Amino acid sequence: MNEISFQPDDSLYRNRDSLSEDYTPQTIVGRDDEIKQYHTALQPVINGEQPSNIFLYGKTGVGKTAVTNYLLNQLADDAHRFDLDLSIISLNCEGLNSSYQVAVNLVNRIRAPEDQISKTGHPQYEIYEFLWRELDALGGTVLLVLDEVDNIGESDSILYQIPRARSNGNIADAKVGIIGISNDLAFRENLSAKVRSSLCEKSISFPPYDATELRSVLEQRADVAFHDNALSTEVLPLCAAYGAQDAGDARKALDLLRGAGDLARANNADMVTEDHVNQAQNELEREELMDGIADLADHQQLVLYALTTLEAEQETPARSQAVFERYKELCTFAAFDARTSRRVRDFLADLAKLSIIISSQRNDGLSGGQYRDHELDHNLTTILNAMSELIERVGIHQTVRTHIQNSDNIVLSE
Repeated sequence: MNEISFQPDDSLYRNRDSLSEDYTPQTIVGRDDEIKQYHTALQPVINGEQPSNIFLYGKTGVGKTAVTNYLLNQLADDAHRFDLDLSIISLNCEGLNSSYQVAVNLVNRIRAPEDQISKTGHPQYEIYEFLWRELDALGGTVLLVLDEVDNIGESDSILYQIPRARSNGNIADAKVGIIGISNDLAFRENLSAKVRSSLCEKSISFPPYDATELRSVLEQRADVAFHDNALSTEVLPLCAAYGAQDAGDARKALDLLRGAGDLARANNADMVTEDHVNQAQNELEREELMDGIADLADHQQLVLYALTTLEAEQETPARSQAVFERYKELCTFAAFDARTSRRVRDFLADLAKLSIIISSQRNDGLSGGQYRDHELDHNLTTILNAMSELIERVGIHQTVRTHIQNSDNIVLSE
């Protein structure tokens, strides 16, 4: 085996970390209206007044967290300049599905490591008392930033309790405000009326980026991330176009640009090109599909495999009945007990909702009646790669065997 060593390589990148999710640029592009609204909503803080409760909503990758970090960093600097007592406590609520869990984590964020409370065993009223005590001990103005706040679900009492804590006499020395950030556009509407009136005192919607805005974001980051002349002219427009197709997600567009840069560096290329972007896009698509397919139950995966075999035969779009018949063959092949045709139609609907397949309603009139047909929403090679674990477990169906053998991009064991 050849000797392996690692050598620094800055031939393309000047600062690769500037393409990461946690990087906060010196200025934010493409979000002027949202920044203006957000700045106005935060103004009471610098005035020493009771802070407004602010609710931000929009899909993933539209700048909610980046704008929040940018404005709160500026607010913290200005608070220090004006000798204002300001504390900012940030908590990502992913995996926290109750007010109890959120309150416990907030207490532990404020307390020293040696003074943490246990995550179970306390009655809820006691957890709230801990929280009021810690907030009052901080004093001044306290902003609680709750990212992915929609994870709390229906157990949203903390979103009512905190805004009311001062008026209810639970807090005397601190002025507390909540900044709630949600990717769920319907979360605000599903809150109880009393919570909505408190949490959504100031609501700011972040729409998806369009291709022009995404290009501005990418140009700003690329100037920091790459050396001059490291990108061919088509790279940024192509990354922006892919990002615009993917619901205007700047995070994915940046991931794509970084992936293309990494491929170019791995290949010792002098420049990142359109080919690197397309390769990176295929890899990201495959990874997303693998994650989505890995979460499917076995029979859902078998239904997808059935449609994949029909695609390999160029028999798609395929009717639900044709998919069901092929699914039953695969169940026999895999020694599984087949589900009913109605259940398979449900599985097909689930796959369509996940954008793994495309399902269309057809009407052939009196002669053919109404029916649904289905086809893959991704190329066959990408789907087969994403399903490699199931295929290796179940076996390679004869209809896809030739495609797999002729492809350099699919690696399965026989």
